[in-house]
This record gives sequence, structure tokens and C-alpha cells, in this order.
Amino acid sequence: MGGKDQKPHRNLLAWQKGMDFVIEVYKLTRDFPDRELYALSSQIRRAALFVPSNIAEGAADRTPAQFSHFLSNALGSLNELDTQMELSFRLGYLPEEEYNNISKLLDECLALTYGLRKSITSKMRR
Repeated sequence: MGGKDQKPHRNLLAWQKGMDFVIEVYKLTRDFPDRELYALSSQIRRAALFVPSNIAEGAADRTPAQFSHFLSNALGSLNELDTQMELSFRLGYLPEEEYNNISKLLDECLALTYGLRKSITSKMRR
């Protein structure tokens, strides 16, 4: 019980990087103004959490079409986060260096998740 076969998402690099991304987002949003606690920082954290959560849910004994749908949801959250990070930077909540670092990690998550979805959809066409 509790073996890796029951948690296939843990073997996916897209999920692993998504988890790293969530940790970084939580660290960054700690320093946001208190007035943003239930606004922008809450929305950012929620969207970030949806990324690895959707990857995990999709990897859990789903058909390739269902898995692709969950990956599309994760991609939607990542693109939403791109806008939210840009807004946070423009509002002065994120210093430029932190913004650049989180943007690189976000881009890496996007690339991995797009790649995984492409791999899944190509299997559907065979």
C-alpha cells in the first residue's frame, strides 16, 4: 500500500516543478500588503495550488482525454498566474529580481505542462 503506482503524478516532472512553484508563490505572497490578504495574494495562491492539483487529479487513473482536460486546466491557471505576477510587479509588490525568478519558474512549468499535454494527446491520435 502507498506505493508509487498509486501516486503516478509524483513521477511527473510537470507536477514536481508545479509543487516547487507553489512553494515559491507562498513565500513571495507572504510579503504582500495586508490589504491584499483576501484579494490578490489569495487569488494567486489558489491559482498556483490548482496547477499541481490538476496534474495529480488528471494522472489518477484517467483516460488520455480526461488527463488532457486536467492539463488544460493547469495551463489555464499558469496563464492566469502570468497576469497576476505581472500585476503584482507593476503594483510594486514584487521586486524585479523576484519577479524575474518567478517568471522563469512559471515559464518552465508552462513548457513542461504543454509538453506533457502534447505527449498525452499524441497518444490519443494513435
